[in-house]
Amino acid sequence: MSGTLNKVMLIGHLGDEVKMNYFEGGGCIGRFPLATNETYTNRQTGEKVTNTEWHNIVVRNKAAEVCEKYLKKGDKIYIEGRIKTRKWQDDKGMDRYSTEIQVQDFTFLTPKNETGMQSGGAIPQQVQPTQTQNPVVQTPTSTTAQSVTQQEEEDDLPF
Repeated sequence: MSGTLNKVMLIGHLGDEVKMNYFEGGGCIGRFPLATNETYTNRQTGEKVTNTEWHNIVVRNKAAEVCEKYLKKGDKIYIEGRIKTRKWQDDKGMDRYSTEIQVQDFTFLTPKNETGMQSGGAIPQQVQPTQTQNPVVQTPTSTTAQSVTQQEEEDDLPF
């Protein structure tokens, strides 16, 4: 082990829609700003103070397409990723730096019941099963068995 770690975990709200860039090879990148808030009470004045920090989020390929399809401005999301600083030159040839969060994993936290999303789920519900494949005998513990069976069916999604 190298003894270093570059890991970021954020929960925040989208500050804008996901902006997509597509490439010739079929890949794509989605970018959006994420706002995280820190709230505290000023001890001297007793007033509540909120500080907002903005993060530049970068999502790639299939994950970017999922974010573009299901996220909108104001939605709450949990993101895991790493910090990456890019160096680039502006129109005048000056060096500029941009710090981004490169997403490795995410979970939607805004309920999407009206679009077929489960509350807090990151994957759309494709089809609701009408009957489980393995019938469960109704006993006092059958509720647990049913929920396990339903969980297994939901975990069988293609992505």
